[in-house]
Parts: sequence; structure tokens; C-alpha cells
Amino acid sequence: MRYFIQFSYFGKAYHGWQNQPNALTVQEVLEKALSTLLRQKVEVVGAGRTDTGVHAKEMFAHFDFNEIEDLEELVYRLNAFLPEDIAVQQICRMSQEAHARFDAQERTYEYWVVQEKNPFYADSAHFVKYPLDLKAMNQAASLLLEHSDFECFSKSNTDVKTYICDVRHAKWEEKEDRLVFTITADRFLRNMVRAVVGTLLDVGVGKMAPEEIHTIIASKNRSEAGVSVPAKGLYLTKVLYPKEIFNEQK
Repeated sequence: MRYFIQFSYFGKAYHGWQNQPNALTVQEVLEKALSTLLRQKVEVVGAGRTDTGVHAKEMFAHFDFNEIEDLEELVYRLNAFLPEDIAVQQICRMSQEAHARFDAQERTYEYWVVQEKNPFYADSAHFVKYPLDLKAMNQAASLLLEHSDFECFSKSNTDVKTYICDVRHAKWEEKEDRLVFTITADRFLRNMVRAVVGTLLDVGVGKMAPEEIHTIIASKNRSEAGVSVPAKGLYLTKVLYPKEIFNEQK
């Protein structure tokens, strides 16, 4: 049977989501916990990848296993077994065709910026001491929705076949003591959100005008865009699936 697992993690201790040799990843820790508790090797397929140090408030993965009678008990045991920086919210039975990665329709990320030194955000937000023009940053962010090829924001030497992304929302907001940038798309390129934020911060400090976003995107050149901001301020906050795949669960 196929199961979806919903979980979250604080990414500081991990070299991203995906398994890799000689580096601790969230996927490795989750697979080890499931395999130990279910007493059989379990492999999980994630909804996507997050880079080293990036956090996830909502992440999904799927795995295949025999009938599990008490899923709530498994959630409880997993949370007792996993380290404090990974938490499982629920496990659902799905149809055998449901796929955590390929069925995801869109993903939403947040990036947190603080403008005053705050020890409670030392590992969870990016500190920018210079004044920021939020209006100009949002003007530039809105221009992202007019484009589809985001090669200029992609990490070099990636193995993707296309740089096309459908960006559906991009906006800065003041939330309590943070500036939060929210962006939603059907998919994201490696390093894309951090490069977008770095470019928008250049607009915010007056290094470039908002409309220069058009020129940067047209260049398809990573060196034309801003620097990548630190991973610690980035959060995967939502993965959207079609409702019918949950209605088909067995």
C-alpha cells in the first residue's frame, strides 16, 4: 500500500532533504526511523528538494509498505524516535498511483528578513541592517509574474531540462518584527528563491530600479542577478495537491 507522510523540519543540522554520501540529510533520518520502527527497509520519495540549511513547515513524502493498522500510533512512535528538529503531523493511506512529487500542483516558500539584531532569529532569519524600500521591492516582485524563464536565478550546472516556472504569487509583507517574502509557483529551480530574494533586496537598498528585473531575467545570466541570501531564512510552507488524490485514498 502507498502512504503519504506529512512532516516538518528545522534545516540547520541537515545538508538538505535528499540523500547524499557523507552528509546528514532529512531523507536519511526519516528513512532510518521508518525502517527501524517497521522492521523493514523503507524508502521515501519527497515532494521536492530543499537545499542545505533550508527549513520546511509543510513537507510531504510517500512510501510503500504492507497494511499498517494504526497510523496514529505510528505517528506517535515516529515523533518519539525522530530528533527534535523533525516532526511528523500525519500519515495517510493513498491510492497506489498517488505520487508525492509528481502530483504536487504548486509549492509556496517564505523568506524571513529582520532589520534589528535579534538572538531569537539568529538561525531562522536573514539580518539586513540597511533601510529597505518595501514598495519598490513589491513593484519588482510583481514583475516576476510577467515572465516564465528564470534561468538567471538558477544555480549553475544543474541537470534540469527546462528553466520554465509558472510563478503565481510574489509579495513582501510586514509581519510583526519580520519582513516576509512569499512566493508560489508550480516548481522552483535550485537556489531560485534565494537568488530572487537577493535581487529584490538590491532593489530595496536602491542598487537597482524595480524595472531592471526585466533586463536581468532576459539575460538568462546568473551573474546579472543578486547574490543568494543565506539558507537559514528560507521556509517551504505549503505543498498543494489536487483534492481528488486524497478522496481516492483506500
